[in-house]
Amino acid sequence: MGKLVSTLFVTLDGVYQAPGGPHEDTRGGFTHGGWSFPYADEDFGRFIDEVFARPSAFLLGRRTYDIFSTFWPKVTDPADPVASKLNALPKYVPSSTLKDPEWAGTTVLTGDLAKEVTALKERTDGEIQVHGSGALVRSLLAHGLVDSLHLLTFPVVLGAGFRLFPEGAVPTAFRHAGGSVTGTGVSIQTYEVAGRPEYGEYALPEDA
Repeated sequence: MGKLVSTLFVTLDGVYQAPGGPHEDTRGGFTHGGWSFPYADEDFGRFIDEVFARPSAFLLGRRTYDIFSTFWPKVTDPADPVASKLNALPKYVPSSTLKDPEWAGTTVLTGDLAKEVTALKERTDGEIQVHGSGALVRSLLAHGLVDSLHLLTFPVVLGAGFRLFPEGAVPTAFRHAGGSVTGTGVSIQTYEVAGRPEYGEYALPEDA
């Protein structure tokens, strides 16, 4: 049974849009693309390399797939820890509009998301990794299909852009499973999904 692992970059105000470059995703007139770049140091690179040492397959949202497929196939160095895995391993994309993907090893999932991903987990050993793909991650969380989340929070506020958990996100509890902070201040935290939140109340002391 495969384990579904999400890795996401967000700002302090929860924006996940276009971390990698100014032209990556300009929807909504977004002008802050590339906000993660100044914080990429050795600690950050080491963590990314560790993540990409573990996948058995990738599950990508359509927009992330389009971004990745125009870049990573051109990186042909077999020693590159990211490109070697992305180019060689199976890639799955839930989409009703992607018809003839040119990136080798791509399978388009056109059926019910929950059924397709459940079947994918059942037939895959090891990690199925989701990178970026914020809208897809929200849907997967809503269906209870995410096992763990690497959330990289960058020390920057943008005030605009698509947020990872907007109003209406399904209430979800997480269990902290480890973390670190890079030299440039990126907080890397790993959480395991723990079901729905629990609630309580802070009561006054009896003699108050």
